[in-house]
Order: sequence, then structure tokens, then C-alpha cells
Amino acid sequence: MEERTLAFASRPFVYYFLILISLCIAPSPSCGDLSFGFYSASCPTAEFMVRNVVRTASSRDPTIPGKLLRLLFHDCFVEGCDASVLLQGNGTERSDPANTSLDGFSVVDSAKRVLELFCPGTVSCADILALAARDAVEFAGGPVVQIPTGRRDGKVSSASNVRPNIIDTSFTMDEMTKLFSSKGLSLDDLATLSGAHTIGRAHCSAFSDRFQEDSKGKLTLIDASLDNAYADELIKQCPANANPSTMVNNDPETSFVFDNQYYKNLLVRKGLFQSDSVLFGDDRTRKQVKSFANDQFSFFESWSPSFLKLTCIGVKTTEDEGEIRASCSSTNIA
Repeated sequence: MEERTLAFASRPFVYYFLILISLCIAPSPSCGDLSFGFYSASCPTAEFMVRNVVRTASSRDPTIPGKLLRLLFHDCFVEGCDASVLLQGNGTERSDPANTSLDGFSVVDSAKRVLELFCPGTVSCADILALAARDAVEFAGGPVVQIPTGRRDGKVSSASNVRPNIIDTSFTMDEMTKLFSSKGLSLDDLATLSGAHTIGRAHCSAFSDRFQEDSKGKLTLIDASLDNAYADELIKQCPANANPSTMVNNDPETSFVFDNQYYKNLLVRKGLFQSDSVLFGDDRTRKQVKSFANDQFSFFESWSPSFLKLTCIGVKTTEDEGEIRASCSSTNIA
């Protein structure tokens, strides 16, 4: 926790001023009918309450920011940013094997309970998740981002929609580019939002395709894009007989700090996933990876508009499209 706190507290005021200026002059993606200060009249302390819950949870568990950020990605890429990933039940997005390792639900649920006490039936779970992920990045040392609110909660959540709409860690650059483009995200957004892997953890199975088990039951590296010494470290943490629940940090250097270390790792072939390594191996994104590795402000400056675009994917804003759930894990009873 100390490294996270120091990373956040050591920034001069001018840093945040420059971030604010960059947001003001950067072109804003279309966010439909969302608006800044959407709850200013109906629940003026909504963002403050979400922020407090996230701050408390993150201070107790430094893995929370990474969990919330991943949860948002998996929500927005399937059915849009409508909290459909939060719904429980057989056949929901949450039940798909690709989503069973998601976490951070309890933080969103806690924020929802607080908001229902003070502003019942007002703040959507979709907005809570977007705000929580935004705040989590900041608490981990990342940039301050202003995002509009007014999302409604989706009523549809299907496991069959998950696999065609999320990035697999073994994806090629072309596969990732195609999927991001289908969500209205550019190649620059891909390179930038991949920086989310500067925090978070992954199960061994998420990168096991980069290794092969020999006749003696030992793992050997078969992916030349991965540094040999780093591969040896991963094998020690994830041997062939590792418990399926075993996890490693996405970033082996500054595990709980949202910084540009992820890109520095890519330069020395220490990207945990194949989908990370291809960013430096591909001519289309190599220059951006180098730029972010050499200049953290450049990464943060790009993160803000790209994250804003992420939180606006497929938002629902009308009663016909969605609702304001009483509980984030279930739709309202008709």
C-alpha cells in the first residue's frame, strides 16, 4: 500500500492542472444522452458516496482497483456499459467461464446499498461501476478523469454474448483491432487501454499457451516474444501442477501502482500475455508503446479520453432501453 500512496501523493498540483486542460481541449467522443452532473439535483452526493466506498475498499485491499477496472472492461464490451455483467443467474454473462474469475462485485454492491439509503431508485448500477473503475484508477496513482453519467441498467445478460465480444489473451493484433473497432475504439485506444494491465492479476491459465509441458512434466518456453528470465519466474510461480486458483501480478515491477511500467515491461519483453507482447511487436503500435514507456504523462494524457470512450460504449439512457435496478445482481420485478 505504501508504494501506491507515495505514487499518488508525490504528484505536483500542476500535473492535475495539465490533465484537466488536456481533457478540455481534447475532442470528446459521443456519449449519447449522458451528461456531467446528471445527479446534481436528484442525488448530489452520488459520486462522493461511490468514491468513499472505493477508497475504503482499496485501502484495505490493493488488488481492488485492478478488479474494478477489469470488471468495467468486461461489462462495456458485452452489451455496452449497462451493468449486465453484474447480473447473477444461469446463462448470464457472469456465469460464462471467461467471467468466473471476475471480482470486485462486492464493492459495487456496497456502493449501491449506500446510495439506495440516501437516494433510492435513482443511481444506476451501470453508473456506479463506471465511477468506481474511474476512482479506482485514481486511487492507484492514475490520472483524474471526468466522466458523464445517466446510464441505465440493461435487462439482458447472456453468456452466449461474452466470447464473441471480449479480448482473449492469445489474440493477434488484427483480432484485437477488429474487436476494438466494432466498439468504436481506435488503434490508439487499443494501445492506450491495454495499459490497464499495469495493475491487476491473472490466473496461470491466462498465459499458459506461451509454455509447453515436456515429457518430464516440466514447462518450457515456446513463445520467443517473452524474455527468458521472466519466463523462468513465471514457471516458478505457475508450474505445470499449479493450483488452478494460482495468480500472478500483471506487472512484476509496480504491481499495485497505475503507472507506465507496463510499457517499460513491453520494451524488455516482459508482457504477461501474448496480447500484450504483440503491441510492441507490431509496427502499428510500437511507436506509441515506446512513447508511453518514456513519458508517463503522455500515457496519462491519452488514457483520459480513451477511458471516457470506453465508458460510453453502447450506453442505455431511456426507459425502453434499461432501468434503475434496486439490486445490482438482479433485474427489477415487473
